[in-house]
Amino acid sequence: MPGLDEPLKKTLGPATAKVLAEQLGLHTVGDLLHHYPRRYAERGELTSLAELHDQLDEHVTVVAQVADARVHTFNGGRGRRLEVTLTDGAGRLQLVFFGSGVHKPHKELLPGTRAMFAGKVGMFNRKLQLSHPAYALLGGGGDGDEAADRDAVDSFAGQLLPIYPACGKLESWKISKAVDAVLPSAGDAVDPLPPALREGRGMLPLPEALEKIHRPRTKADIAQARDRLKWDEAFVLQVALARRRFADSQLPAVPRRPAPGGLLDAFDAKLPFTLTDGQRTVSREIFDDLATEHPMHRLLQGEVGSGKTLVALRAMLAVVDSGGQAAMLAPTEVLAQQHHRSVTEMMGELAEGGMLGGSDLGTKVVLLTGSMGVAARRQALLDLVTGEAGIVIGTHALIEDKVQFHDLGLVVVDEQHRFGVEQRDALRSKGKQPPHLLVMTATPIPRTVAMTVFGDLETSVLDQLPAGRSPIATHVVPAKDKPHFLTRAWERVREEVESGHQAYVVCPRIGDGEDEPKNGRKKVASPEDEAEKRPPLAVLEVAEQLAAGPLAGLAVEVLHGRMDPADKDDVMRRFAAGQVHVLVATTVIEVGVNVPNSTAMVIMDADRFGVSQLHQLRGRVGRGSAPGLCLLVSEMPEASPARARLAAVAATLDGFELSRIDLEQRREGDVLGQAQSGVRSSLRMLAVIEDEEIIAQAREEATRVVRADPELAGLPGLRTALDALLDTERERYLEKG
Repeated sequence: MPGLDEPLKKTLGPATAKVLAEQLGLHTVGDLLHHYPRRYAERGELTSLAELHDQLDEHVTVVAQVADARVHTFNGGRGRRLEVTLTDGAGRLQLVFFGSGVHKPHKELLPGTRAMFAGKVGMFNRKLQLSHPAYALLGGGGDGDEAADRDAVDSFAGQLLPIYPACGKLESWKISKAVDAVLPSAGDAVDPLPPALREGRGMLPLPEALEKIHRPRTKADIAQARDRLKWDEAFVLQVALARRRFADSQLPAVPRRPAPGGLLDAFDAKLPFTLTDGQRTVSREIFDDLATEHPMHRLLQGEVGSGKTLVALRAMLAVVDSGGQAAMLAPTEVLAQQHHRSVTEMMGELAEGGMLGGSDLGTKVVLLTGSMGVAARRQALLDLVTGEAGIVIGTHALIEDKVQFHDLGLVVVDEQHRFGVEQRDALRSKGKQPPHLLVMTATPIPRTVAMTVFGDLETSVLDQLPAGRSPIATHVVPAKDKPHFLTRAWERVREEVESGHQAYVVCPRIGDGEDEPKNGRKKVASPEDEAEKRPPLAVLEVAEQLAAGPLAGLAVEVLHGRMDPADKDDVMRRFAAGQVHVLVATTVIEVGVNVPNSTAMVIMDADRFGVSQLHQLRGRVGRGSAPGLCLLVSEMPEASPARARLAAVAATLDGFELSRIDLEQRREGDVLGQAQSGVRSSLRMLAVIEDEEIIAQAREEATRVVRADPELAGLPGLRTALDALLDTERERYLEKG
């Protein structure tokens, strides 16, 4: 009997093993045992065909009954085409076979015959279609490509038919046959759950769970196996994160407490508004962490415009009060410059420490970016190494070797997901002892994603908007169905400008001949996707058309990521000063840009952006006393999934609700991000939205286990599972803190 680490080619042969490795990433017996069925078809119960509309261009497996089969001739009788219609009583699907491939299915696929069919879903004459699908008759029969023998067919004629995630070269029933060959090895599976935990929660032993997930006799078997396997995934991942938190808690750090009557008190005294209850609560959590002798590792997430920058600034001022320095790392020069502007404006004379007219309690706030002039850069570096500058705000330029600090006490990372592990670690290593870390994200994250993606960080949430923030009305503009709506949209922009306000127009790409379409989804051969056959609208083209057409006479300018940094800064300064009426931009304005006089935003090709991204963009308007307006322009048909997404954004301003919708519509891998792709393969059964309770319980159990035995010396099975999880890429995932 092969062990779980044995290569599949020894058990299944080189040809099958090669396809499993190349197409599905399965290399060992253990990999195949953890390739679980996607769903199960019941004998006597036909599979729904209605779901196939959402699976165009994908490989699928269906169980259905032949309703009709007809042979058509063409080319004067020389060509033959077999058309087979399948039904499940609610939906219909067409199969088509040509040429020499007609003969066998014509004999076997008679009306009333029930079978499993596998192929790529296409659309022809507005009908769903599988062209030359492979098939296996249920209750005895064959396979369209002669590759599955009668044993395989009989195995599918059981009570519950497992349907596996498959690929073009390997149908579900062939994978099932391969699983049969390795299933006896399930008895060798090492159980990662501590026995007390498994028994206390009444869960199946791992070998039994693997047996039942692949060859269930009842639906109860499936439910029991899924519960157990979800727990494995959640628990092993949470143990990895708990060990990271434990290791961080053992590191030394300098406690940072604000001085009474110092810089923080002076700043609070000059604020023209009172902090929200949420800001006060989160600040208290942060100050408590800063006062300890171990580094803070905290995630600050919140709604668009909830005042995260103010909370982070107060934390930085507390560290400066204690004699330390604080660094804020921003992902783009536009955002770094915006943060520097807003921080120095909020601090006033307190940001001019040591300068003429500056406050005695003040400190210097310096900007450090890659495009700065030599003299300004040299002065900024000098201010940091001498300690003259208590606060520095910058981009990746902060990470360079020549950047040295006098006493780095706090690192604030804005838009955490945009930075790699090495970049964050390089900045943190510049402290004499590990500095405290505050991670900010402007994208609201569901609790389960926070526990999974940011599971090594404590989480603070700001979900209360400051007083004075205006409501934002959001509407979908169907440009193709109702072109007069788009005409009205430009009239509304002109009206806002004539009222003394400003507007943004956002496009998916730049349009300078070098850039590729962004945020576009994979094209599929569907009549509904005609709108996506053209390239996404571009900043340079749209700006030119607007300036010459519906917005003629207004000051229209562009902003995008490939502009010279000095030009970008100049455009943003003039826009902030009200000299530019309409800014046509890419998503470079997505986060951090704060121009309270901007009241309108038109997002072109809005269906090409994600739900959370649209919410971020919308957050750039309504930041002052005047109400905001966001118009989502799309050429997609009203009944399309893309329009449903836009309708969801228009229906609510609740970013946390939208983040759940966003996650439900995407694979977890999209949410975890490319840097976390190593973890994606470990989440085969766990769904981060649906399984919130399991993840929360697993986190508690993992914390308890790690606290009692940090090295897991008494839990060899868990240690083995952890080693399997922590390959190079997954180690990088865990370096988030």
